[in-house]
Amino acid sequence: MESRRYKEKHIMTNPLLENYSLPPFSRIEPEHVEPAIDRILADNRAALKTLLAQPPSWETLILPLDDNEDRLSRAWSPVRHMNSVVNSEALREAYNRCLPKLSEYGVELGQNRDLFNAYKQIADSADEAGLTASQRKVLENALRDFHLSGVDLEDDKKARFAEISKQLSELSAKFEENVLDATNAWSKHVEDSAGLSGLPDSALEMLRQEAARRGLGGAVITLQYPSYLAIMTYADDRQLREEVYRAYVTRASDQGDDPALDNSEIIERILALKHESSRLLGFANYAERSLSKKMAESPEKVMAFLEDLADRARPRAQSEYDDLARFARGVLGYDEVQAWDVAYISEKMKGAYFALSQEDLKPYFPVDQVIDGLFTLVNRLYGIEIRQREGVDVWHPDVRFYDIFDRDGNLQAQFYFDLYARENKRGGAWMDDCVGRRRTSEGIQIPVAFMTCNSSPPVGDKPALFTHDEVITLFHEFGHGLHHMLTRIDESDVAGISGVEWDAVELPSQFMENWCWEREVLDMFARRYDTGEPLPDALYDKLIASKNFQAAMQMVRQLEFAIFDMRIHAEYDPEKGARALEILDQVRDQVAVFTPPEYNRFPHSFSHIFGGGYAAGYYSYKWAEVLSADAFARFEEEGLFNPRVGADFLEQVLERGGSRDAMASFKAFRGREPTIDALLRHSGLEPTES
Repeated sequence: MESRRYKEKHIMTNPLLENYSLPPFSRIEPEHVEPAIDRILADNRAALKTLLAQPPSWETLILPLDDNEDRLSRAWSPVRHMNSVVNSEALREAYNRCLPKLSEYGVELGQNRDLFNAYKQIADSADEAGLTASQRKVLENALRDFHLSGVDLEDDKKARFAEISKQLSELSAKFEENVLDATNAWSKHVEDSAGLSGLPDSALEMLRQEAARRGLGGAVITLQYPSYLAIMTYADDRQLREEVYRAYVTRASDQGDDPALDNSEIIERILALKHESSRLLGFANYAERSLSKKMAESPEKVMAFLEDLADRARPRAQSEYDDLARFARGVLGYDEVQAWDVAYISEKMKGAYFALSQEDLKPYFPVDQVIDGLFTLVNRLYGIEIRQREGVDVWHPDVRFYDIFDRDGNLQAQFYFDLYARENKRGGAWMDDCVGRRRTSEGIQIPVAFMTCNSSPPVGDKPALFTHDEVITLFHEFGHGLHHMLTRIDESDVAGISGVEWDAVELPSQFMENWCWEREVLDMFARRYDTGEPLPDALYDKLIASKNFQAAMQMVRQLEFAIFDMRIHAEYDPEKGARALEILDQVRDQVAVFTPPEYNRFPHSFSHIFGGGYAAGYYSYKWAEVLSADAFARFEEEGLFNPRVGADFLEQVLERGGSRDAMASFKAFRGREPTIDALLRHSGLEPTES
């Protein structure tokens, strides 16, 4: 009885069950998570029975269901986000206890035959009901997703499909946990900074600051990306570079320090279960199933696209690598180039060829100026105004919050920035949905976004100073954010990034990267943090001259990841198992220009495909580069700040979200289907005659 009273009181005071506009992060505790999710799932299940007992229509079924799903999303999105950015053992346990429950609920909805029939009935009467194009798109996508959830399966196969879905949810979470834990577990204390020769002052200060945070003298190297990259790029000590490299590329693997964090078996199980669930649905493999919701027609078409790019890029990449090897021999005295040498040699080559280093640029990219410049750019392109708002409840002191106002001064969207790397924060950079746009009985619910990076943090009294690469990453993620936040679609399932084919979702983000190279844009923010001096012409000229330095090497590296991803999902054979390392070796033989050491276990930390949503979809980055380069080419042709071009991109791409096929949106903006020419030109690879 006492336990029951406690539970009821706990639910009554649970912040995740409050009707908040923004999450009350400071009041959310791990013990709130499971009771809130249990309560909302129970409420949603009861409501669904009531809704299905009446004649179905958009107003009587779809809108109330949307209300229920929004309530669940509002409770879960801050939990999912906190698990990524302020991870703790207690929060992780609460998060993991909810994963199977959410998976079960999702499959339950997807396999509900009565619900499917109700959706079909509404879709069949769309003309009579006068449904809009966006509403019809919602129904079209939903009917497709019912089939992909196994609504047509026999009962025993439905049960197996549901069990697989639950296991995959748990395995994906465990994969990412292992990567995070392995990243956090390794560090190296260097007592004498003389052992860190070659590192610039900013990097040394960062490593010393980490040591001081731990109550140590000297410096501490970690596997957080800014720390890792500093060692790989600048450390003269070749043995130190190898040690840090080995720790990084063996994270969460059989070659790592902790067998409990080895992702080998998880990779095997994820691929096996994805294959089995795909076969249950009638697909030959998971790659076919994945592409059923994408622009690409088939795995064969994707492979043809990737291999065509590889054929174009590999000769140039080989030439670039040969140049690197010659420089290493002639200037640095290296008889043989190793994987832990490449970034270091490349930085030395930039200094020799272009008299340029990322360190030369960092003083011109203090965080506040970069953010102001980003906001000035989108104001000129789309007419929106962005203002920081203080006093908003956040999950970490570094987090900032902003409001977006449209041309008429109306509040249109909101977002959080969490920009710096730190312990207990997942690596990488991403945008996530906090609140989605939709029309409710009370009006328009405005969208809210989480935008997360792992850039270099402030050191000492200096502001955070970004590399140009970190500026590009920030612009990239903000492109995703704009796609989510500037939508004008009122149906949540196709508003913003929702409903957008996965191989088009990177278009707005990669499109934003192009602006980071334009002089007129850099003039908006590139000024020395200490003197206010603008970026000198000579330094800008060096930046542009170096833009395509090793571009082909970078391209074949991305193609290696994309081809590997497609092949392990398209070629999976239950009798042979995953063969992940075997296939990766074959792909490297095909496209790579240098081979990493045998102990390299890149797949074991490839969270995009084993922990995220890019399985059999990593090619999306290259396809979206085609779309984004071609889209940006219109700005180049008609004027970077031509108001009509900016308005067209806003109206035809960003505002439309997933309310129509991505190809239709692209053609509405560009006036034709995409071509590869702009990507090849931007990458320094000339188009060839077809």
